[in-house]
Amino acid sequence: MKSDPLIKTYPDIGQVAFGWKGRVVISTFLYLEIFLTVVEFLIMEGDNLHKLFPNFDIFGKKIGGKQEFIILAALVILPTTWIKNLGFLAYFSACGAISSVILLLAVLWGGVFDGIGFHERGDLWNWSGIPTTVSLFTFCFLGHAIFPTICNSMEKKSQFPRVCHSKPRHSQ
Repeated sequence: MKSDPLIKTYPDIGQVAFGWKGRVVISTFLYLEIFLTVVEFLIMEGDNLHKLFPNFDIFGKKIGGKQEFIILAALVILPTTWIKNLGFLAYFSACGAISSVILLLAVLWGGVFDGIGFHERGDLWNWSGIPTTVSLFTFCFLGHAIFPTICNSMEKKSQFPRVCHSKPRHSQ
């Protein structure tokens, strides 16, 4: 991308490396991966919301099925796809990080101060939960597909490597 300003996406890189067939193959896999990641996210969100709110109702209408929660999650998330400046997504990312810290602190508080404690009960491994765990990790680490888009939307493109590697900048 540094050598040619016309290269802005992974399909562009595929075309430079392998011609139009490379562009088609990379585009197909890239967009298929993104689509399946979104589907995976919506299914997981529907499952989680169904477990949290089994008897939920909106305006007197009972919503209890996983499919309804999947549609509801899609409707809530859909407006974020219309954002023209990806810098705004940093606020959503910050909310997610803050939520993770609050959740961790709540679990520690419950275990240490509320008398719930941390007791060794149950199995060490929940083998039936392995597919969900792998799905969550896969979903979290599949952001590479949007790196070129993030780079091209930055005002200071020279800082992109710093954003990707999150290395602290040392003063000289």
